[in-house]
Formats: sequence, structure tokens, C-alpha cells
Amino acid sequence: MGTGIVANAAVVLPGLHAVAAIVWVGACGLLVRAVVSAFGKRLEAAPVLGAVPMALMTVGAGALHFTPFVAGAVVLWLVGTVLGLVTAVAVPVRLSSRRDSVIDGSWLMPVVPPMVSAATGGPLIAHFPSSVRPDALLACYALFGISLFAAVAIIGQLWGRLLHHGPGEAAAVPTLWIVLGPLGQSVTAAHALAGAAGEVLPDRYAAGAEVFALLYGVPTLGFAMLWLAFAAAVTLRTARADGGLPFTPAWWAFTFPVGTCVTGAAGLAAQTGSAMFEGLAIALYLLLVVAWATVATRTVAARVRVAGVRRATVR
Repeated sequence: MGTGIVANAAVVLPGLHAVAAIVWVGACGLLVRAVVSAFGKRLEAAPVLGAVPMALMTVGAGALHFTPFVAGAVVLWLVGTVLGLVTAVAVPVRLSSRRDSVIDGSWLMPVVPPMVSAATGGPLIAHFPSSVRPDALLACYALFGISLFAAVAIIGQLWGRLLHHGPGEAAAVPTLWIVLGPLGQSVTAAHALAGAAGEVLPDRYAAGAEVFALLYGVPTLGFAMLWLAFAAAVTLRTARADGGLPFTPAWWAFTFPVGTCVTGAAGLAAQTGSAMFEGLAIALYLLLVVAWATVATRTVAARVRVAGVRRATVR
């Protein structure tokens, strides 16, 4: 998921298509392992299950960009959408039944997949049979709403906990970045669905979709930048404190959520011609690449270290 967004975000920036294709091939190789690993987790780690449908749809979106296999992109989108709806319901129900649960950013992961469905479904609608395109577009808008309102409810609770109890354990601090996911992805989705609406809906509704994409996207991306600054400040403060910021898989939260802000800003730049949004998309993409390179390097080093310990134990 974190690797796939590096490829998909590069597609919306000029001159990076070849690099994006190479990265996407790598993401395909990681997808199978990610799916097996995620469903091998215990139910106590249920929030991570939301990553599975998002990974499927992120790689599927890349298939539409980099290959002629549209059917494969559609299949991955359909499977990811169904799984995303399951996690959006089942995982929060499970979490709410545990009275000892402490809310953090990871609680957003199960409810973000429907927004990824909306964002990646927009470009696919043109490839559906013409008779089902209007319903497909409306379904994507419904998925948009499912994820948006669920995310708003969780972000409100998370904000309250931060104000009253602070960010909590250092290991959980990277999950604050997950908040950028539904924000940036919703801006991306609004832009993608507006583009699809122009080919599917009557002119007055298509025009309304364009207006909504702009008037929703600009303030939402503005709040996302506020949250990015907040999350970055808390992360730096934690890293400088005694004990620092321990490396865990949660560090991957520094990648995909930032990538959604890249695609959101790029969408607004394309819609408005704004140099400000174009510059923001480029700056965020540079941040994404640095974050991905850092986290990927640390992940490989950690796996090598664990493998070495296991070999030593066997001997």
C-alpha cells in the first residue's frame, strides 16, 4: 500500500511515468505477502486488516495506468471494495466490544477502504458497461459518504483524546499520520468522481460535481496540511524525547496518507490550474519519497536483524 501510492502519486506528476511503472511492479510483488501477513494477524490486531483492501485497490489503480489489463484492475477494485465494506463494519464492531481499547489513528484504517474505492472507482467507471455507469457512480459517492462520516466521527474522538490525554505511547505516535489518509483520499475521490460525472450524469449534476470537488477539496486539503504540521511536530518532539521514536511497522503510516495528499493536491491543480497546488503536490511527493525510502530501509534492516537472531537461535 505504501509502495503502491508512491507509484500512483508519481503518475499525476509530470515526467515520472517510467519511474512510477517500476515502483508499481515492486508493489505488485509485495501485495501477496502483505495479504497473507495481514490475515495471519490475531484479531487483536484487527485494524491492520483495513490495509488489505486498500492495497488491492491501490495496485489495481496502477494496473489501469501501467498495463492494458483493465479487467484485472476492475477485479481488484471489486474484491477490495467488498473486503473494505466488511472491515468498515466488522472491525469497528470488534473494537467497540473491547472496553480496554484506547483509540488511536489505527482505528481509521478499517473505515478508509470505502474512500479508496470511491477514488479508484472514478477512473474505472468509463470501462463499465454504459447501462451500469450511473449506478456505479452513485455507488462510489455512497462509498465516499460511508468513509467520510465514519472518519469524521473517529477523528473527533481522537482529537479529544489527544487534548485530554496526550499522544500516548511513543510507538503509537506514527498512527497520527493516518488521519491524512481519509482527508487526502476524499479530495482525490471528489476530483475523480467529478471527472466521471461529466460522462455519466446530466449537465447540471456534472457541473455540481465539479463545484463540489473544488469547494470540498480546498478546505479539506487545508485541514489536512494543518494536521500534517501537527503530526510532524508531535513526531519530532517524541523522537527528541528520552527513548526516542522506536521503529515499528506503524512507521508505514508516514507513506500512504501523505501520498493521498499528493494526489488530492494534484487533482486540485489540474482542476484550477493553480501553481500553488501544483507546487504543494511536488513538495508532498518529495516528502513521500523520503519517508518511503527511510521506512523501507528500516524495514529491510529490521527483517535482516530478526533473521540473523533466528539463525543464531537455531544454531
